[in-house]
Amino acid sequence: MKAVFASIAMSATLAAFAVSGSEALAALPIGAAAPDFVGKASLGGKEFDFSLSAALKKGPVVLYFYPAAFTKGCTIEAHDFAEATAKFKALGAAVIGVSHDNIATLDKFSVSECRKKFAVVADPTEVVIKEYDAVLAKNPAYADRTSYVISPDGKVLFTYTNLDPDQHVALTLAAVKKWKSSKSASASP
Repeated sequence: MKAVFASIAMSATLAAFAVSGSEALAALPIGAAAPDFVGKASLGGKEFDFSLSAALKKGPVVLYFYPAAFTKGCTIEAHDFAEATAKFKALGAAVIGVSHDNIATLDKFSVSECRKKFAVVADPTEVVIKEYDAVLAKNPAYADRTSYVISPDGKVLFTYTNLDPDQHVALTLAAVKKWKSSKSASASP
């Protein structure tokens, strides 16, 4: 009887792992075409119309989705991206955050938490969040914490989903560096 319960427990554990693994794989795969979008954005409290295709003409884009402005994890992540913005810019990359928040909320968030360093896009109808498979499974009204690096040709170079904000900046920065070094190597005679 104990063996039956152990087998059931092991099956349940494996099933839970498979489900959590498939949720983590819900993001767009590497090599996929990144859906183009236009949205109302704020940088330092100043609103503008953000266009992914226009941003990609200047270099790669780090596009990160976060659940909600002014929550603990999202504030930590915004501070981390703000601190690293100069490093991304030195590599020719732009950082853009996206959440379901309205533009009035993001006007404030872009000043205080993003520290006027990078723009955040309002997606209150969650159209972009859904196109990027970044819906939070536990609460579909919010985005999951998913980060992408998108190459100038519009392809997904890197993707990472984890509600813990700690690794998003380091991993996306490493992906941008890898892209930059591959471009430099291919440009060498």
